[in-house]
Amino acid sequence: MLIMKQSSFAEAEFASKKRLTRRERFLAEIEAITPWAALVAALLPYYPKGEGRGRPPVGLERMLRMYIVQQCLGLSDEGIEDAIYDSQSIRGFVGVDLTHESAPDATTLLKFRRLLEQHNLTRRIFDEINGHLASKGLVMREGTIVDATLIAAPPSTKNRDKERDPEMHQSKKGNDWHFGMKAHVGVDMATGLVHTVVGTAGNVTDVTQAHALLHGGEKVVLGDAGYQGVAKRPENAGKAIDWCTAMRPSARKAMKTSTPGSALDKFEQVKASLRAKVEHCFHVVKCLFKHRKTRYRGLAKNNAQLLSLFGLANLVLARRYLGAAHTQVASAV
Repeated sequence: MLIMKQSSFAEAEFASKKRLTRRERFLAEIEAITPWAALVAALLPYYPKGEGRGRPPVGLERMLRMYIVQQCLGLSDEGIEDAIYDSQSIRGFVGVDLTHESAPDATTLLKFRRLLEQHNLTRRIFDEINGHLASKGLVMREGTIVDATLIAAPPSTKNRDKERDPEMHQSKKGNDWHFGMKAHVGVDMATGLVHTVVGTAGNVTDVTQAHALLHGGEKVVLGDAGYQGVAKRPENAGKAIDWCTAMRPSARKAMKTSTPGSALDKFEQVKASLRAKVEHCFHVVKCLFKHRKTRYRGLAKNNAQLLSLFGLANLVLARRYLGAAHTQVASAV
C-alpha cells in the first residue's frame, strides 16, 4: 500500500503563495542546470557506505546539495544548518522534511567537506561540471583569457596561533595593500567559462602563473598589463601562441594624439572589450556567491573551495547557452 506523505501547514502555505522570491528562482535554476547524477557518481566511491554498527551516514546527494547551496549562498557550516531550519526554499532544495527528520548538522557538513578535500573531490566536481557543459556543445577550444583576482584573508591575530595566516601575503594594487590570496583563472574566449583555476598567495605575480592557466590548444591568449613579458618567460618558450597583452597604463597615457597613437589606442580598447569577459566569472563568485574573503586557513582548503565555486559559476554563466529559461537569477550577469 502506497503511503502518501502529508504536507505540513507551513509547506502548504509556502506552496500557495503568489510570488516567487529571488532565492527560490535562484535555487530553481541551480537545480535545473546542475548535473546531479554525474556528480553523485563521481563522489560515490569515496563516500562512507555505512556498513557495520553505528548510525548510517546521511545520503550522499543530500550532503552534496547542502554543500552546493552553502557555496552558492556564501554561508558558514553553522549558517547553512540554521538556514535549512529557517527557509522552506532551502529545505526543499536540500530535500529535508522537518516533520519526519532533522537537518544534517554543521559537524556532518564539516566532515563531508574534509572528505572532499582529502580526496581532491572538488577537482572532480569542477571537471564533471565542465564535462557536462562540453557534452552540451560548450567545448572550450577557442583562445584563452587569463586574469587573477585578489581574495582578502582575515588580518586579525586574535586566534590560537596569535598570527595571521602564514600562507597568505600582502599584495599591492594601485596605491593600496591587500592581505590574502589570488585566484588565477583561464577563461574560454568564446564562452567566458573557466577551464583552469590556480590559487596562490597574494604576493605571487600574475605573469608567473600564465603557463598554468592554459589548456594546451590555444592559439591566442589575452591578458592585461600584468602579463607584460609573458612570451619571454622560459616556461612559455617554443609555444605557438599569439600573446595579446595590454599596454601598461603609463605607456598608453603617454602616447601622442597623433594618427598612429589614436589607432593604437583604439586597438587597446578592442583588446580590453574582449578581455572583459573574464570579469563575469569573478562577478558570480564575488557578488552572487558572496565569496570576497577566504573562509578557511591555509591555501589547500581555500583552493579546494575555489574549484567548487568556479565550477558552479560556470553553470550560472552557461545558462545563456543552454537556453535555461526556467527562471532568471535576480543578480544576473
